[in-house]
Amino acid sequence: MTVHELSRTDARRIAVRAQLLDAARPAGLLDVVRRLTLLQIDPTAAVAPTADLVAWSRLGSSAYAPADLTAALRDRTLLELQAMIRPAEDLALYRAEMAEWPERGTPSSWREYHGKWVAANDACRRDILDRLGASGPLPSRELPDTCELPWRSSGWTNNRNVTKLLELMVQRGEVAVAGRRNGDRLWDLAARVCPGTPAVPVTEALRVRDERRLRALGIARARGPECPVEPADVGEAGEPAVVEGVRGKWRVDPAQLGQPFEGRAALLSPFDRLIHDRRRTLELFGFEYQLEMYKPAAKRRWGYFALPVLYGDRLVGKLDATADRKAGIFKVNATHEDEPFSKDMTAEVGHEIADLARWLDLELIRPE
Repeated sequence: MTVHELSRTDARRIAVRAQLLDAARPAGLLDVVRRLTLLQIDPTAAVAPTADLVAWSRLGSSAYAPADLTAALRDRTLLELQAMIRPAEDLALYRAEMAEWPERGTPSSWREYHGKWVAANDACRRDILDRLGASGPLPSRELPDTCELPWRSSGWTNNRNVTKLLELMVQRGEVAVAGRRNGDRLWDLAARVCPGTPAVPVTEALRVRDERRLRALGIARARGPECPVEPADVGEAGEPAVVEGVRGKWRVDPAQLGQPFEGRAALLSPFDRLIHDRRRTLELFGFEYQLEMYKPAAKRRWGYFALPVLYGDRLVGKLDATADRKAGIFKVNATHEDEPFSKDMTAEVGHEIADLARWLDLELIRPE
């Protein structure tokens, strides 16, 4: 098979177009989620929740409102699965894997531990299923914690037995998120929440998921670090490629090759899939980025929740801004330019900032 030789410009344009961030806006929310395969859920709302911000970046303020996502989740056109919002029909690509949990793929120490921990707390698992069957949907705090073996973690999940058990029961296909109340997940039996579509066999499902992920990314590595939720690699999907000036081999979506490109300005969530793989972002875009919300204020270079700035096929800066809903303002603290903004860049990025404030229904306050 021919190995495609791409310039970095080629690779960047493929990635931007695949992520629906070029000038051709998608048709609507469902089109966005089907093409991207997911919207990540993150509660941080320094500007807006990540799922909403990603949708706005593609659709703009005139074509997207958070109520659209709420409605799609309510009517179950979209479903929440492992902190990701996915098209309901995609559940068929996970059912067979759920039925085999945790015995799937290459053995790993964390998967083995998860399996043993769930088995040790089987009585609690059954208590949860009984309670949901009788009274669901319910928040986790209303479910019984009869775990015999507590969940141990160095992080925030330490001793959060019911929450962890529910998340692993999702992977088993037993429970699902039925909705949210004041931000809290409501849990119910999966059979009540999820469509009864037949399972796609595991091998075929993994192949299709790799293909769909590559379509969403445009260009990606064949292999990467193991990730329990959404990998950044794509296996043997697509066709082999090399990128000028970048070591190693890539896989590229052949449908993206030789396509015209017209870019635009866009403001991105720190969790946007265009920049989610920080190594790929540095290799293809030469763009250094870290989410600095966990750093002390004095050590931040770009801000608490700085938004990467896309212009055409280049990532050109970071926007440090905050939505103060109590004060009714969207305050721009600084725009960090990785390269000097031209007059056109300044105007187009400024238009996106104004559109973001309009979408948030907040008064825009710029630095004096």
